[in-house]
Amino acid sequence: MDNTTPKNSLVIKNLQVAVEGKEILKGVDLTINSGEIHIIMGPNGSGKSTLCYALMGHPNYEITGGEVTFNGVDVLALEPDKRAHLGLFLGFQYPREVTGVTFGNFLRIASNNLQKNREPGSKPASPIQFYPVVQKAMENMKMDKSFIGRSLNEGFSGGEKKRAEIIQMNLLKPKIAMLDEIDSGLDIDALKTVAEGIQQTFEEQQIGILLITHYQRILNYLKPHFVHIMSKGKIIKSGDMQLAHALEKEGYDQFITA
Repeated sequence: MDNTTPKNSLVIKNLQVAVEGKEILKGVDLTINSGEIHIIMGPNGSGKSTLCYALMGHPNYEITGGEVTFNGVDVLALEPDKRAHLGLFLGFQYPREVTGVTFGNFLRIASNNLQKNREPGSKPASPIQFYPVVQKAMENMKMDKSFIGRSLNEGFSGGEKKRAEIIQMNLLKPKIAMLDEIDSGLDIDALKTVAEGIQQTFEEQQIGILLITHYQRILNYLKPHFVHIMSKGKIIKSGDMQLAHALEKEGYDQFITA
């Protein structure tokens, strides 16, 4: 990115979130701009996934303080679908199965819906028009085109579900994408494919990415600009790839107890 004002910016200030009355996030400050990859690492229970779900408007996550804006728009005042229309995307750690809705139709309808909201009056893509787009995205993620006609995530392996999440991110063209432990449960080959898919989408679309992970291994294939450590509901340290290497070598204790 150059020194001009970023085209898209998600600004989180002093965000506080509770789940069933228990405070999880205790004041998170973070700004994610177009053309930036942010990694958040931290121990279990530190609030990493809570941050993603709260930003997307999950009803079980109560905002008790702070503010979140996207290009000046109050994100917390919007329903989850409006946040998606605004340009936010969440890739799940455990993607849900949706029986009776084919993967291809899901992608086409979602893409058309987003396009309609971003460009009122635009003509929706027909199945014939959209099929080659999906097929190319699936080839890039090394998924057989037969998955286009299968129910969304139904019978998919763990790795196939994660690849499907990256295909969604690529085709729905968000402005800010949050990926919640997208690398969990992946074997070596699937991890490489998923990571390369993330990097390719980033380079082609110059979106902002927030990736939650426990492991440094996915960073062998990504080029993050910022690495953050979260503990007890707050970001306690930020740095670059050197911070991730230090975590891999020495663990969290040196930062949490400091």
